[in-house]
Amino acid sequence: MSTMHWPDHWLTLEEWDALPEDELHHVELVEGALLLSPKPALKHQLAAKRLGTWLDEQLPHDVVAVPEIDVLINPVPPITVRAPDMVIVPTERALEYPKRVDPDDVLLAVEIVSPGTRRMDRMLKPIEYADAGIPHCWLLELDEPITLAASTLVDGEYRHVAGGTGKVEVPSPFPVVLDLDALLSR
Repeated sequence: MSTMHWPDHWLTLEEWDALPEDELHHVELVEGALLLSPKPALKHQLAAKRLGTWLDEQLPHDVVAVPEIDVLINPVPPITVRAPDMVIVPTERALEYPKRVDPDDVLLAVEIVSPGTRRMDRMLKPIEYADAGIPHCWLLELDEPITLAASTLVDGEYRHVAGGTGKVEVPSPFPVVLDLDALLSR
């Protein structure tokens, strides 16, 4: 039986990069500390897959929806690296196949609210994304009725610009229409 040795200090970006991949957990680096949570449930994964497909069908060709890529939220120690459920980045940047992207690369960060991380998904992550200058943030709630809250960064804080249930039209960062009632159906 092997034992993992937990770091006794705030991790650097180099130490974060050297960590082995973890197939059992969703891992982020928050102010230098490892944050482990269970991998998302099937419902969450299905919603992310469908959302990514819908976005790619409606977005201009110079941007692309990418699931769970690391975003270097704060490069100054203690380091924060988050992995939003979905981001929209320039296609050119995505085709460089980076290990992670900077907040300047991210046009939209999407969090699909999970039962075990509700407070973090609804409160902490949007504050971090706003502080990092990510211009748009969406929160997708999978509890019935499925709800989307779309926000745009204004004067350093997110302001609600669109959302609701059923068929939702979101004007920015690009106009898209999402049929939330069909998000989890075939």
